[in-house]
Amino acid sequence: MKKLFVLLLFCHVTAAVKHSLKYFLTASSGVPNFPEFVGAMLVDEVQVGYCDSNIKSAEPKQDWMRKLIKDDPQHLEWYALKCLGNQQVFRANIDSLKQRLNQTGGAHILQRMNGCDWDDETGEVVGFNQYGYDGEDFIALDLQTLTWIAPKQQAFMTKLRWDAEKARLEYNKNYYIHKCPDWLKKYVHYGRSFLQRTGSHIENVLLCMGSVFMWLFCF
Repeated sequence: MKKLFVLLLFCHVTAAVKHSLKYFLTASSGVPNFPEFVGAMLVDEVQVGYCDSNIKSAEPKQDWMRKLIKDDPQHLEWYALKCLGNQQVFRANIDSLKQRLNQTGGAHILQRMNGCDWDDETGEVVGFNQYGYDGEDFIALDLQTLTWIAPKQQAFMTKLRWDAEKARLEYNKNYYIHKCPDWLKKYVHYGRSFLQRTGSHIENVLLCMGSVFMWLFCF
């Protein structure tokens, strides 16, 4: 029983100090009744922002995020511009992929998940930027080597081109190691009381409790 209590306590503390900022961007082609571009922003797995090609703007989804924007209106303007810019870039990318892969019809989806994790106890930061195409991994950024990893042959040309864009790679490094965690800390500051009582936090604890029960079963 003492071992169980210690393990449960460890799980709770671990879930409490790690935070994440994630952006999910999706461009689609040939998908009826669905926006060509959709963007969602999550903090600690809670959606706090949204944009798509129909509304052509960015919208906060939590009261604490609305307060942050009221205090800093340029924050929303930045996201609105990024939403519009990414929409254009993703449309061009999906058109290029379809042409390269000789895809003349059907439904196709290009997705990106990027952002960072931050441990507010250790200060550790982990950035990530990865793409998927039609439900499969396509290309991902290795921040340690500042090169792109292409798990499939179809992505090799993209890797070569993006590896040569040194200024973009340096921008990515600065963004994911510095700017992203700085913004995440700001979001956690504004939304801390809400985030601490959300279902996502409870889910983390439940997942960890599941690990505890597995540990008990195995031993």
